[in-house]
Amino acid sequence: MTFEKPLRWSNWAKWTSLGCVTVAMLLGGCGYFQLGGSDAAAQKARDEKTREEVAKATENAKPELQEAGRKIGAAAKTAADDAKAAAQGVREGWNRNGHGALDVNSATEADLVSLPGVSHRDAQRIIANRPYADKHDVVTKGALTENQYQDIREGITAK
Repeated sequence: MTFEKPLRWSNWAKWTSLGCVTVAMLLGGCGYFQLGGSDAAAQKARDEKTREEVAKATENAKPELQEAGRKIGAAAKTAADDAKAAAQGVREGWNRNGHGALDVNSATEADLVSLPGVSHRDAQRIIANRPYADKHDVVTKGALTENQYQDIREGITAK
């Protein structure tokens, strides 16, 4: 597993995204005093100026936010891959040294529930659909879904 530094925004990105929006809002608010007065036309002009400045600040920040999103997505994929590899290692380690595959034709409900992702209801369906000529028959007979089977296929057998 590799552990990288957490994703951090540069100071420039912080100022670009947060600072520009704040400055735009402040400038828009200061426009009230510069335009002088509170009539409807002046208010409309201030509102339009504020909207335009905020839109520009958002437009300027957008590429940095998109890049940060891509980096977060890549980091999440790496973490998911590492977790999957760890789970496979656990499965392989469990099956070594006397922890052989569980026979779906003779296992008890308690044994079946000990498999990852198998509930009591799933275990009861496995038992009810016996016998199985092949371990994949738990899927073809409708006792488990293909995804559930993929999670336990290394830990089961059909004798």
